[in-house]
Amino acid sequence: MPTELQHEHAGRGFEAMPSGAVSRIERLFKLEGNHTTVRRELLGGLTTFLTMAYIVVVNPRILAEAGMPLDGALFATCVASAAATLVMGLWANYPIALAPGMSLNAYFAYSVVIGRGIPWTTALGVVFLSGVLFLFLTLTRVREQIVNNLPDCLKYGTAGGIGLFIAFVGLRSANLVVGHASTLVRLGSFSDPRVQAASFGLILSAVLVARRVTGAILLGILATTAYGILRGLTHWPQQWFSLPHPSGTLLKLDVAGATRFGLLELVFAFFFVDLFDNVGTLVGVAEQAGFMHDGRLPRASRALMADAAGTILGALMGTSTVTSYIESAAGVAAGARTGLGNLVIAALFLLAVFCSPLAAAIPAYATAPALILVGSLMCESVSRVRWDDFSEAFPAFLTLLATPLTFSVATGLSLGLMAYTLVKLGSGRKREISPLIAVLTMLLLLRYAYLAIE
Repeated sequence: MPTELQHEHAGRGFEAMPSGAVSRIERLFKLEGNHTTVRRELLGGLTTFLTMAYIVVVNPRILAEAGMPLDGALFATCVASAAATLVMGLWANYPIALAPGMSLNAYFAYSVVIGRGIPWTTALGVVFLSGVLFLFLTLTRVREQIVNNLPDCLKYGTAGGIGLFIAFVGLRSANLVVGHASTLVRLGSFSDPRVQAASFGLILSAVLVARRVTGAILLGILATTAYGILRGLTHWPQQWFSLPHPSGTLLKLDVAGATRFGLLELVFAFFFVDLFDNVGTLVGVAEQAGFMHDGRLPRASRALMADAAGTILGALMGTSTVTSYIESAAGVAAGARTGLGNLVIAALFLLAVFCSPLAAAIPAYATAPALILVGSLMCESVSRVRWDDFSEAFPAFLTLLATPLTFSVATGLSLGLMAYTLVKLGSGRKREISPLIAVLTMLLLLRYAYLAIE
C-alpha cells in the first residue's frame, strides 16, 4: 500500500517535464490515482531490472546446454522479455516484469531436450503451442476466473510464500545460506568476502528502508556494487557493447513435430507449470502492491495476456516460456505502482541486446540484499490469513511452506489449492468450494497421479 512518504511526494517528478508530456503520461498511466510519480516509477523500473538482469546471461547459458546457439538465445531472451513487459505495462498498467522463467528453462533444457532427447527446435514448438493455449484461455477469460476465484487464504499464503522464496534466493545468492550434506542448509562463512559485501548491503538497505529513504533498495544495490569494486570483488567488463546475432534461433521452431501425440503431454506440462507459476506471482505481487480489490484483480485478463504474447513471441524468437517475475516485487517496494516503470524495464532489456556485458556487471551479492528485504515486506500479507479457522490456515501454511522448500511458486500454490479443496470437503464445508476450484483440484490430482506413475 502507498506510504505517507509516497503521498507526500505525489506530484514531484513532473516539474522538469513539459505540461503536454505530463498530461499524456498521467492520462495513460493514471499516476495521481495510483499515488505515484514519474520519479518513483522510473526508480521502481530500474530496481526491478537490476534484480532480474541476471536472466540476460543465465537463460541463454541454460538453453545453450540444450544445444541452442548462445547469441540467438540471448537475443530472444531480451526481445521476448521486453515485448511481454511492454504488454503488461501499456495494456494492463501494472509494474510487473516478465522474462523466460527459470524453472521452465531448466525443464526445457534438462528434462525435455537432454533428458528425453527431443530436438530443441521441436521443444520450441511445444512452447509455442502452450503459448497458444494460454492465449485461448485468456481470451475466453478462463485464466481471469482462476485468479479471481482463488481463495483469500491462498492469495495471502502465496504472497508470503513468494516472500520466503525470494528471500531464500537472496540468502543463497549472498552465500549467507549454503548447502550441507547432513542438514541440507547451513549458515555461510563470514570469512567469504562476498558474504561480507552482501551483509554490508543488507544492513545498509534495511536502514534506508526503515528511514523511508526514496529509492532505498536501488541505492543499496548500487552501494553494494561499489563496495565490491573497491574490494576487488567485482570489475567493470572489458567490453561494454556486443552486436546481436539472432539468426541461430529465429523462427527455428518445429510446430509440426510438436503436434505428435507423444509430445502433447509436454504441452500440458509447460501449460500447468506456467499457469500456476504466473498466477501465483501475479497474485503475490498484486497483494503486496495493494492492487487486489475485494479479492479480485482488476484488468486480470489484460495482465495475463502479457505472458501469453511473450511465450508465443519467445518461441518464435528462440527461448523457453515467458512468465511474470517475482523480482517485480523489488520495484513495487521501491515505489512503482503503474506500467510506466515497465517502459524502463523494456528499454533496458532492449539495450541489453547490445550491452549484455554491462547488464551482467551487477553481481549476485549486490542484488541479494534487495531480494531478502522485499521478501520480508511480502510476508506482511500472512497476517490477514484467518489462522483461527484451520480449513483456511492449513492451505495457507502449506502454500507458505512449500513454495520456498520446493523452489517453485507453481508447486506451492498447487499443493495449497488441493489442500484447500480436500480439507473443506472433508470438514463438511463443500459450499465454500467454487466449481472452478473443484475442477482445478481434479486436474491437479490427475497431474500428480500421472507424475507418480511416469
